[in-house]
Amino acid sequence: MTTSIFDTADFRSRHIGPRPHDEIEMLKAVGAASLDQLIGETVPAGIRCAEPLNLPPPMSEHEFLGSLKAIAAKNRVLTSYLGQGYYNCIVPSVMKRNIFENPGWYTQYTPYQPEISQGRLEALLNYQTMVADLTGMDVANASLLDEGTAAAEAMSMAFGVVNKGGNGRAAKKFFVSERCFAQTIDVVRTRAIPLGIEIAVGNHETIQFDNSFFGALIQYPAHDGALLDYRPFVQNAHEHGLMVIVAADLLSLAVITPPGEFGADVVIGNSQRFGVPLGFGGPHAGFFAAKNEYIRVMPGRIIGVSIDAHNNTAYRMTLQTREQHIRREKATSNICTAQALLAIMAGMYGVYHGPEGLKRIALRVHGFAKMLESELKPIGFVQKNAAYFDTLRIETGESTGQILKLAVQAGYNLRTIDASTIGIAFDETTTAGDVETLRRIFAEAKGMMAPPDHLSQKYAGFSVALPPPIARASKFMQHPVFSMYHSETEMMRYIKSLENKDLSLTQSMIPLGSCTMKLNAATELLPVSWPEFAEVHPFVPQDQVEGYHAIFRELESALCKLTGFAACSLQPNSGAQGEYTGLLVIRAYHQDRGQVQRTVALIPSSAHGTNPASAVMAGMKVVVVNCDAMGNIDVADMKAKAVQYKDTLAALMVTYPSTHGVFEERIREICDIIHQNDGLVYMDGANLNAQVGLTSPAIIGADVCHINLHKTFAIPHGGGGPGMGPICVARHLTPYLPGHSVVKIGG
Repeated sequence: MTTSIFDTADFRSRHIGPRPHDEIEMLKAVGAASLDQLIGETVPAGIRCAEPLNLPPPMSEHEFLGSLKAIAAKNRVLTSYLGQGYYNCIVPSVMKRNIFENPGWYTQYTPYQPEISQGRLEALLNYQTMVADLTGMDVANASLLDEGTAAAEAMSMAFGVVNKGGNGRAAKKFFVSERCFAQTIDVVRTRAIPLGIEIAVGNHETIQFDNSFFGALIQYPAHDGALLDYRPFVQNAHEHGLMVIVAADLLSLAVITPPGEFGADVVIGNSQRFGVPLGFGGPHAGFFAAKNEYIRVMPGRIIGVSIDAHNNTAYRMTLQTREQHIRREKATSNICTAQALLAIMAGMYGVYHGPEGLKRIALRVHGFAKMLESELKPIGFVQKNAAYFDTLRIETGESTGQILKLAVQAGYNLRTIDASTIGIAFDETTTAGDVETLRRIFAEAKGMMAPPDHLSQKYAGFSVALPPPIARASKFMQHPVFSMYHSETEMMRYIKSLENKDLSLTQSMIPLGSCTMKLNAATELLPVSWPEFAEVHPFVPQDQVEGYHAIFRELESALCKLTGFAACSLQPNSGAQGEYTGLLVIRAYHQDRGQVQRTVALIPSSAHGTNPASAVMAGMKVVVVNCDAMGNIDVADMKAKAVQYKDTLAALMVTYPSTHGVFEERIREICDIIHQNDGLVYMDGANLNAQVGLTSPAIIGADVCHINLHKTFAIPHGGGGPGMGPICVARHLTPYLPGHSVVKIGG
């Protein structure tokens, strides 16, 4: 045997399943003599790449991990008390090892087939039950993509519900409290524009409602940590016919009055602090809970309890008639997935700790906040929140800059609320030592010496409780599952028992589409657990995350080379969100050119159901293009409709290869017809893995493409999420890429 000492092909040989003899058999079955012949007969010659991809040379797995360690070292992991919806937490080792890092959980497919999905369905039902109980609502879904998305989905739902039952009333205003998280307000504003909704951001205590309003969003606790009595506000909103949406902190609801008890119609938020790493902002499972009367218009998946043919209890996804693959452009949402893996972790965190454990954690977090407030008073700092859960709002005056500087030097990130106010949001990982260090920092900023006493001794008999009416009096999580598995052994066995009920890549390939036909190499997934990546808050200063930004730049560059496009946005966190973002970019392009009337989207009848749903959300009118029995676009019908709507044509949404797996011969002609009629081509990248290295969206003639990285590359499917749907765009669309109000990125 001879070999080159420079050969780095071990990754390819280890992880690409078919061997030469397998290739021979497969080629024989399809009647091709070679792979080159097969590709030549499959991919039209006119769209083939002329040159190989210009990517860096491959690495061995060992080299890759060493390289990534060096990149990870560029991230500085400080203790971040920045809050704003993201909090460090303790990931129980039994969950980290047996779910988060276990291919028996992270390689499962979406549970469309309940007979091979009973384990993850039960785990998701646990999550739904926990969320519904904590929020005080009737029903919860199996998770959404994040808190901002959940808020926007709730707004859209309220818009439809109120106006449908409004007897001709056209209410188009939506109130958003100025005390909501900035990133949530951004997402709500973006989603409102195409729907013609007017967002009114303001003070919830002074807003004057009339019949032009259909809903309201409030934050509980507020972004600065204040716990407010929203009962008068909710009563006033309901008297004027509004639906009230409450964005809530899930951990706080273990000890404070749940929104369902003061009249909320919908409760949304983020379950990240229930045992899910920060991960520089995600992925995390957003939650959505509502009154029973809204169950048929709720977005996302809902897991229900049924019985099987033998009258045994069984679980299944229920009420699927609400979803896009059935309702298409009539769907109320384009959400076709969930953050299933992260929702499962959050639900298991609830199972492991139970209601009493959650109360202990919540009161401990609150107690450390009370302790620091007490220690800062003698130093001369005033805490401004009359009531709070975990976040202090401290008046720091001219000492603000010095405190922030000393904090970073000591290894802490604190939040600048304004030039004279600092926010400190404690979490499950906080210790008495952290409080002592912060006390010393504040004292030093005033030129004082902190007392030498140890707080663990000083507050040895210290107990905390929230006062009524803030304190929660009602019980929650009374189902037996939340009291049965509190030892590590019991929990390990429970997790394993559910895993054994399911089919994953640990037992078999899953021939259910491109979502599952990709690699989940352990080497690619291993770094997700490294603290340099897992324990970073999304709003830390950029000089603390140089490693993350190096990865972003590298990925953006690679995706642009794969697609042939000029620029990339990594913001969309699912394929459906990538669709929506790409369409908004097209919409912005037309509007910037004074072509506001361009709102027609041509969509082939063979398209995935999220395409028409996304188009409607983006404010477009869907016109269906006929397809033949093989799923190919009827070019004559498409041309006729492009000409018919030439003055209002915004875009064609096309999947390539098609949802039937076909590389249509006339795809360039199709794109040319759209461009000749002043429309743009949006390419659905669900099947982009079939293009890589052979052709590209740019060669084909598209203007924008979203990329399902959970299909194309190494992100695991996780039983229905996480996903990632970045978009790449041609040069003329780069100015319209999305941005972020808290972190400087994008357009």
